[in-house]
Amino acid sequence: MTNYTSSLLQTLDERGYIHQTTDAEGLDALAAKQIVPAYIGFDATASSLHVGNLVSIMLLRRVQQAGHKPIVVMGGGTTKIGDPSGKDDVRKMLTEDDIASNIKSIQSTFERFLTFGDGPTDAILVNNDDWLGKLGYIELLRDVGRHFTVNRMLTFDSVKLRLDREQPLTFIEFNYMILQAYDFLELARRHGCRLQLGGSDQWGNIVNGMELARRIDGTELFGVTTPLITKADGSKMGKSVDGAIWLNDNMLSSYDYWQFWRNTDDRDVGKFLRLFTDVPLDEIARLEALEGAEINTAKLALANAATALCHGEEAAQQAEATAQATFAGGGLGEDLPKVSVAQTDMPITDLLVTIGFAASKGEAKRLIKGGGVKIDGDKVADEKLLLSPTSEERKLSVGKKKHGIITAN
Repeated sequence: MTNYTSSLLQTLDERGYIHQTTDAEGLDALAAKQIVPAYIGFDATASSLHVGNLVSIMLLRRVQQAGHKPIVVMGGGTTKIGDPSGKDDVRKMLTEDDIASNIKSIQSTFERFLTFGDGPTDAILVNNDDWLGKLGYIELLRDVGRHFTVNRMLTFDSVKLRLDREQPLTFIEFNYMILQAYDFLELARRHGCRLQLGGSDQWGNIVNGMELARRIDGTELFGVTTPLITKADGSKMGKSVDGAIWLNDNMLSSYDYWQFWRNTDDRDVGKFLRLFTDVPLDEIARLEALEGAEINTAKLALANAATALCHGEEAAQQAEATAQATFAGGGLGEDLPKVSVAQTDMPITDLLVTIGFAASKGEAKRLIKGGGVKIDGDKVADEKLLLSPTSEERKLSVGKKKHGIITAN
């Protein structure tokens, strides 16, 4: 731990957010004496953000908790280009209507984590298409492009890794770093922004923006990056065996979100409590010291706190109650996914696909052959089983973690 004087860097350091800083001493001094507007950009490539974006959202939350001003930058302009950072393939191009729809859908997530308003430390949300969309190509080349050398741009990981793997990097993607650098310059001009935060893969883009602002306006800016957040098994944060862990509840139920956190590896509980919840550090120290079966207490605390932040206290409590009824009491919780058997018999394979426990009938058959499918605790052995409508609800399970309810119309 470093002895910072500002509550901003103290908090980021204590909770494990800091990987690199451009000028820690200068930023610490600035944050100790005045409100520092800080931004993170989010491209609108989908209608929801996912857990992989959560460390960035929590960073902005920490900025506000420390008495500073968070700026959420939606990439209405940069999404049209596509950030090559960490990508092996060219991004799919979205229409302007797609991007606008995604931004509208994503906005509600930030409102759960941040306080928006007109006050000095209230968060604001801006769209970089407001300035990038008005930027002429010749103007960009003349006023901004001349501050970048191709030699330097080729050294950045986002470009270098693609070229080393002999994977295509389009000219439009090559220009992404120039546009992101210009974002930092515009945010400094429009909102007095002094700090950009981001993942470790954004280091080059952040430094570019700082240098551009210094050369054009003589403004001193700062950057902080977070370490790559991985799970104890080495896998990337934000993914599960079933796909992305979305933050919008219309794409992933609050119960499944709660289960994601409840199933955290024992080795990750302390780290995730620090990064993704507001649980006090002394309580986290107590929880992560628990051993054996008691570590489940810490996992419950993580699941409840993380879900409450994203979906609200009531959703967290309901998810825990559903899990308790399903796993401990052998009952059926209200939040479990449901599938209805119509008036005619329904093949078990169709039912598994309909409820989302198998991607295809072939996968459903493999699950049954492997002995992983149960109805009311009884193993299903026949892959041709037909289920008849019944007035009683039954529990459908796949493995130890997937549970649903079979109902009748």
